[in-house]
Amino acid sequence: MALREIIFDTETTGLDAREDRIIEIGGIELVDHFPTGRTIHLFINPDGRKVHPDALAVHGITDESLVGKPKFTDLAQEILDFFGEGQWIAHNATFDMGFVNAELARLDLPPIPPDRVTDTLAIARRKHPMGPNSLDALCRRYGIDNSHRLKHGALLDSELLAEVYIELIGGKQAALGFGGMADSRAGGMAVVTQAIEIVARAAPLAPRLTASEAAAHAQMVAKLGDKAIWAKYGLGGVKP
Repeated sequence: MALREIIFDTETTGLDAREDRIIEIGGIELVDHFPTGRTIHLFINPDGRKVHPDALAVHGITDESLVGKPKFTDLAQEILDFFGEGQWIAHNATFDMGFVNAELARLDLPPIPPDRVTDTLAIARRKHPMGPNSLDALCRRYGIDNSHRLKHGALLDSELLAEVYIELIGGKQAALGFGGMADSRAGGMAVVTQAIEIVARAAPLAPRLTASEAAAHAQMVAKLGDKAIWAKYGLGGVKP
C-alpha cells in the first residue's frame, strides 16, 4: 500500500491558537516520499481577527489582502479532503496542529489525532542535536536553495520542507525501490522492512583457511594456557 504524506505549513494572525486564526495554508502531496504534483494553497479570511504586527513582519499578509477571502468554515471540507487519510507533516507541528485543531473545534469537527502527525523539527533535533534546526538552517545544511524565501509563505515553506524532509529521513536514495515499505512515523525516521528468503547451499563453500594457518593458530592457543577463551569454547584447533 502506498504511503501518502502531506507536507504542509500555515500562516496565522498571531501566536495564540485560542484567539488567533489561520490565514494561509499550503501543502504538498508525497506518495512513497516522492512529490506527485498535487498541492493545496488557500488564503483564509480570519473572521474579524486582525493580523498582529509581529506576525505581519514574518509573513507579510495584510488585513486588506484577506478581505473577500473565504472563511475557514467554507474551506474546512476542501482541506480535509485534500489531506484525506494521509500523514500531516509540518515543521514545529505542535504550532500548526494547535491552530488546525482549534479551527476544527470551532466547527464541532473532530481533531486530527497525534498519531497522524509527524513533526520534522523533532526529527531534526534528534538527528542534529547541536542544531540549529530552523527551516532556513536545515536548507543550508542540506544545500537546498532558499534564497527566494524573503518572508514566510505557506506553500513556499511546504516546498522547501518537502526537500528537507526527504534529507532528514535518509536522502533521496531512501525512497528508491522501497515503494510502500517506508514508514516515516516510526520514531520520526524512515524504517524499511523487506522479506529475505534464506536458502541452503547445495554444497558447503570450500574453506579458506590453509593447513599451515590452522597449525599456527593451534600453536598460538597452546601458548595462552588452559584459561584462554579459545580453549574454553573448544576453538583451540581449527580445521582448514
